[in-house]
Amino acid sequence: GAGTRLYPLTKQRAKPAVPIGGAYRLIDVPMSNCINSGLNKIYILTQFNSTSLNRHLSRTYNFGNGVATGGEGFVEVLAATQTPAPGGKDWFQGTADAVRQYSWLLESVKNRPVEDIVILSGDHLYRMDYMAFVAKHRELGADVTVGALPCDRERASAFGLMKIDGSGKVVDFAEKPQGEALEAMAVDTQVLGLGPAEAARSPFIASMGIYVFKKDVLLRLLNEELAQANDFGSEIIPFAADKYKVQAYLFNDYWEDIGTIKSFFDANLALAHQPPPFEFYDPSAPIYTSPRNLPPAQVVDCKVADALVSHGCYIEDCVVENAIIGLRSRVGKGCTIKDAMIMGADYYETDADREALLAAGKIPLGIGEGSVIQNTICDKNARIGKGCVIVNKGGIEEANREEEGIYIRSGIVTVLANATIPDGTTI
Repeated sequence: GAGTRLYPLTKQRAKPAVPIGGAYRLIDVPMSNCINSGLNKIYILTQFNSTSLNRHLSRTYNFGNGVATGGEGFVEVLAATQTPAPGGKDWFQGTADAVRQYSWLLESVKNRPVEDIVILSGDHLYRMDYMAFVAKHRELGADVTVGALPCDRERASAFGLMKIDGSGKVVDFAEKPQGEALEAMAVDTQVLGLGPAEAARSPFIASMGIYVFKKDVLLRLLNEELAQANDFGSEIIPFAADKYKVQAYLFNDYWEDIGTIKSFFDANLALAHQPPPFEFYDPSAPIYTSPRNLPPAQVVDCKVADALVSHGCYIEDCVVENAIIGLRSRVGKGCTIKDAMIMGADYYETDADREALLAAGKIPLGIGEGSVIQNTICDKNARIGKGCVIVNKGGIEEANREEEGIYIRSGIVTVLANATIPDGTTI
């Protein structure tokens, strides 16, 4: 998808390529879950702004000739493409259409022994063993299994909800219901394995948007029964629930959909809390990313509290609190970075480069001396001058000021990638 709700972070990159947690990208989460689960046949379907995503995938997940992963493994990018077939001039129209356009691959010789297909989203933050998901699908003899998240009343109306019977079979769907329609979707979540107290707190189950399909059922749904349907969540799954055995699979752990600037910002800052709701490092299931060979962060005479400081950073004589400081970031003397996400830079400037820029009245990469950054996301390669105050002083909720290098959504200021903010600017 285009990731419009995450704009301007998706101005020049696909949503799964958006940096998260200082050193990772969103796509690293499902990719690492696959590797840790022993799934080594991976296709990634891309369409919008996919250049940086493709670059990251090729640098990070090169299984080589497959020998290391048992001879069969691969990670392949399937880009939206034109074909001579009827309708072959169209881009992907939705998630189901994207899989349909490449469904011939699932029947190819390479994938002939494959029985089940796992369909995942590239922009969720969670740690999951997909093989346990597949094992349950096979044990129950299901045609389709949907990842299900228990939810309380407060969160439930933001999701597509499912209703299940006593065996966990899905019998009804409702997309973001309110009021009475919401109450009608309440189920006994003890059926899926929750304890009585937790089931009372979370009487709804939301679809996580991840699925296991029997391969032949998936191909029949896409190419014969629903040849015009474009979306899994709103079209394929509700239809399948009427005709096939569609089961819910409980996932009762941290899961966050990073769909909006606010949810993205909050989820990132939460990573720096103690204890964090989600950790990238887990000895049994680490989250992988591109090997960058950067030096450790250099922290000189700073006050740092509840922060993640990534490798390759240089921060000097400043205050960093409740913040993420991304790769290769430079933070000057006397700065205050609070409740902020600094994404860092894709390259270094030498001391000589920086001095030459300053002498010419220009601004080097990073955050200039004496600046205050709060409630802000600074995208990659931003140049912020000396003595800037970026705190959304006026409490503005929404503003498009791209010509000045900033964009405000949900009250959170985003400094655009490659933007230059002049010395002494107050926002």
